[in-house]
Amino acid sequence: MKPKLYTSLGLMSGTSIDGIDAAMIETDGHDFVRVLGFLANPYSADFRAKLRLHLGNEQGAADPEVAAFEAELTELHADICHALIAQVGMKPDLIGFHGQTLYHRPERKLTIQIGDGAKLAMMTGIDVINDFRSADVLAGGNGAPLVPLYHQALVASLAKPILILNIGGVSNVTYVDNEDILAFDVGTGNALIDDWVLRHTGHPFDKDGLLAAAGEVDEDAVMHALAIEFFRRVPPKSLDRDELKKYVPEHLNAADGTATLTMLTARAVAAALPFLPQRSSAIYVAGGGRHNTTLMRWIGDVTGLSVHSVDELGWSGDGLEAEAFAWLAVRSLLGLPLSLPTTTGVPYALTGGRLYKS
Repeated sequence: MKPKLYTSLGLMSGTSIDGIDAAMIETDGHDFVRVLGFLANPYSADFRAKLRLHLGNEQGAADPEVAAFEAELTELHADICHALIAQVGMKPDLIGFHGQTLYHRPERKLTIQIGDGAKLAMMTGIDVINDFRSADVLAGGNGAPLVPLYHQALVASLAKPILILNIGGVSNVTYVDNEDILAFDVGTGNALIDDWVLRHTGHPFDKDGLLAAAGEVDEDAVMHALAIEFFRRVPPKSLDRDELKKYVPEHLNAADGTATLTMLTARAVAAALPFLPQRSSAIYVAGGGRHNTTLMRWIGDVTGLSVHSVDELGWSGDGLEAEAFAWLAVRSLLGLPLSLPTTTGVPYALTGGRLYKS
C-alpha cells in the first residue's frame, strides 16, 4: 500500500534575516516530493531594523516587546501563505512554520524561534506545525541543522557520495553516502558579510561579491577567527549567527572587511572537509550565498572542489529550506524523525514540532 500524500506549505525566515520564503510541496514525508510553488517576500528595511533589535533576546515572546513584534511577524507569514495558496490554486493540508530564530545556544539547551503557530492557524484556517528545534535541543542535540534529512530524500536517486552546502546566515553541510548521512554547521555564512556591508554601504548584501572582489583579505583576521574551538570540534555541531561577531575586523575599510569576511566563510568550508568520511570531488551549494560569485570562486580555490549550484540538480536553491520545512511538518505529523545522532548530535532518532489545529 502506497503511503498517503499530503500537500504542505513550508515557511522559512532564516538567520540571514532577509525575508520569508514559502514553498508548497506534495509529499509522503519519505522520498517522494513534488514542488507545487514558491514565493519570496523580502523584509522591508524598517522591519529588518526592528528584527535586529531583538536578535540575541533569550526571553523570546516572554518579553512584551518581542511578543508585539512576533504578532507582526506572524501576520507577514499569513500574508505570504495566502499569496502562495492563490498562486498554486490549492489549499494545503498543513503548514510548516519555522519562525524567526532570535537565540540559539544548544549547550544551554535553549533555542528561541518566534512566530505564533496558533495565530497563524487561525489566520489561514490550516493546521500549523512549528517549534521544530526545541525537542532536539532538550534531548541534548544541537537543534540544527534540520534540512539534511530533506537533502537525503532528494538525493536518493543520485550518485554518491554527494556533498550539499547551504549558505544562509550560517553555513551547513550535508554529506550523504547511500544510507549514511553526516551534517553540521561549518561556520558563518552570509550573516556577518551582510551585516558588515549594510553598516558600511547601506546595501543589504554584497551583490555578486563585487565589493569582496575589490578588497584585500586580512589573513591574520581570518586565522584569528578560525582558531576558535568551534572549528576543531568534532561534528555534529551548530553555530549561532552572532557567535563570531567579535571577530569582525573593525579596523578594515568596507572592501577589505567584506573580502576578509567572505574568505572566512570560504575557509570555514575548507575546515569542515577533514571531518567527512570520504572526500567528494564536487560540492553543490544552496541558499543565498550561491549568488555571490566571489564566494563561490573562493570556496573552489580553498577546497580544491568543483563548486556548483544545486539548481544544476534541478532543485530550487532559493526555495530548498522552505520546501524542507513543508516536508518536516509532514514527518512531524506522522511521528517520523526530524533529526538523527549524525545530523544534530541528538542521542537517538527524534521527531519534534508542535501542532496547532486551525
